[in-house]
Amino acid sequence: MLARLFFLLLLALNVGVAAWLAFGPRPTARAFAPTDPGVSELVLLSERDRGGDASAAELASAPETEADLRNETCVSIGPFPTQADMRAVLNALTPLVPRIQYRDAHTTETRGFWVFLPAQPSREKALALARALSNKGVRDYYVVTAGDQQNTISLGLFHEQANAQKRLNEIAALGFAPQLIARTEDLPVYWIDFAENTRKPVDWRSHVDPKLELRQQAVTCF
Repeated sequence: MLARLFFLLLLALNVGVAAWLAFGPRPTARAFAPTDPGVSELVLLSERDRGGDASAAELASAPETEADLRNETCVSIGPFPTQADMRAVLNALTPLVPRIQYRDAHTTETRGFWVFLPAQPSREKALALARALSNKGVRDYYVVTAGDQQNTISLGLFHEQANAQKRLNEIAALGFAPQLIARTEDLPVYWIDFAENTRKPVDWRSHVDPKLELRQQAVTCF
């Protein structure tokens, strides 16, 4: 008897729980704001481009008129020896001109002058020529033992061409045939090109370190 009552009580409880789950009030989910207060909502480029007013987006600056373009000329200033020097001037001039860009270039710079006797066919002949120099009283020389200039006899490196020429003349007067070449190096440099109104030219020199030796030249507008 007791077991039957317990079974009926358990059945009633199950029916009650099922009825509550089926017909009871539903909990409402709390809605959260997509962004924090004061922070604009992110919009994907694809979503923005689909908008009907995408073409009406505000321009960063007013477009140039035909009159502005007719009065424009383009110039290039440089060469800047380092990117840091170029960047500083680029940042200073950008708000002052309608268009601006930079470009890389290369320049050949003279690093000194070399006086030498041309390479000999063998090591033995190079040493024999060196002994001949020594017999003439020449002490400042060096026989190159490896590399592209092997068996060449170096007679000195000079910063000034006049000093190199003087050394060449001294060795030539002793009956030898020295040569002189400039030692060069290919270096990167940088230029800034910008457009300006001919009626209101930009005073770019006021934005440049006076230590920099720059020049201005006309270029085709871009």
